[in-house]
Amino acid sequence: MQQLPAAVPAGPDEPLVVFLHGLVVDNLSSFYCPLALPAARAGHEVLLYDLRGHGRTERPASGYDSHTAVADLLGLLGALGLGRRPLHLVGNSYGGTLALHAALARPDLVTGLTLLEPPLSGPWVENMLDTLSAAALSLEDSPVPEELLGLRLRKAARLTAIAEALLNHTSLIDDIARSRTFTPADYARLRCPVLVVCGEHSELVPGARELVRNAARARLRILPGLGHDVLKESSGVLRRAVLAHLGATAARRPRAGALVP
Repeated sequence: MQQLPAAVPAGPDEPLVVFLHGLVVDNLSSFYCPLALPAARAGHEVLLYDLRGHGRTERPASGYDSHTAVADLLGLLGALGLGRRPLHLVGNSYGGTLALHAALARPDLVTGLTLLEPPLSGPWVENMLDTLSAAALSLEDSPVPEELLGLRLRKAARLTAIAEALLNHTSLIDDIARSRTFTPADYARLRCPVLVVCGEHSELVPGARELVRNAARARLRILPGLGHDVLKESSGVLRRAVLAHLGATAARRPRAGALVP
C-alpha cells in the first residue's frame, strides 16, 4: 500500500483519490508514475494498494468476486481511519469494473469515477475469461518462472509466479465468471461525475458508450491510435485528462459549511 499526501495538505472534505489496478500481472506500481504522483503534486491525497492476491497482498484461496473486492476496499479505508472520507476512484481495466461496483454499492462515499478501459459488457468479459483459462493451462507446472530466474529476470519471474498462483490455485476465474455484468439501469443510478477513457481500437468502446448514454453525468474520451493499453502508452494525454477530471470533481463538491446556491 502507498499513501501519497497532497503537495498542499487536503482537507477532510476533499475526495481521497484511490487507484484500483487490473488483474493478474498488474499491481499498484502501474499507476505510480503515470498518474498517482502527478495527482499528489496537483494537490490530491492519493491511496494505492495491491488488490487481493496481487503484488504484496496476501493470496487467499477465495474471495475474488466484486462484492468481496468492494468489502476489501472499505475494510482497508476503515483500518486507516478513512472510512467516512469521500472517494474518487480511478480504476484501470478490471479495476474500473470494481470502481463502478463500489460506486453503485456506496453512492454516499464515491463522489467521482475515472474508468480507464473498463470491461463492462458480457461478450468482452467472456473473452477475458477464455484468455485467463488458457493462460492458467499454459502456466500449470510451467518451468518458465525458474527459467526467468536463471536469466536474472527477477521481476518477470515474480509476476509469472504470481499469475500462476492466482490462476491455478485460487477461485479468481470462477469468481469472475459468476460476477454479473452491468445494465442500463445500473448506469442510470450513478449520480457522481464519471470519466471513461478508451483507446480508439479497443473492443471496450461499445460498452463505454452504453454507460455514457445511460448515466447522467458521464462522458467518454477516446484516445486515437490506441487499444487496451491507454495507461502505458498515453501518459501525457491521459495525465492531463485525468487531472482535469479530478480537479473539476473536487471543485464541484461543496466544502464543509459552504453555502450551496
